Amino acid sequence: MVEPYEPEIKKSVIALPETVQERTTMAEVRAVVIAIGATAWEDESQPRAAVGDKVLITKFAGTIVIGTKDQKRYRIVNDRDIFCKIEVET
Repeated sequence: MVEPYEPEIKKSVIALPETVQERTTMAEVRAVVIAIGATAWEDESQPRAAVGDKVLITKFAGTIVIGTKDQKRYRIVNDRDIFCKIEVET
């Protein structure tokens, strides 16, 4: 289960046109891993992500659900729909 998020955009000298931003969001979705099922990545030597990691997921993968306690939007996705972990440099 993941919670989608928008990356924070820092001020910079380079401005991306809206068309580039739209195409990027059509291809990828960033999310934070909230929970991982017991059988995720069984056939891989190590998991692609852990709870709390920021990841890239397939745009239209999974099912959107609303948390009953917090009313937040979550997506339940297959382990194969998580492409990679995002590491942020500070």
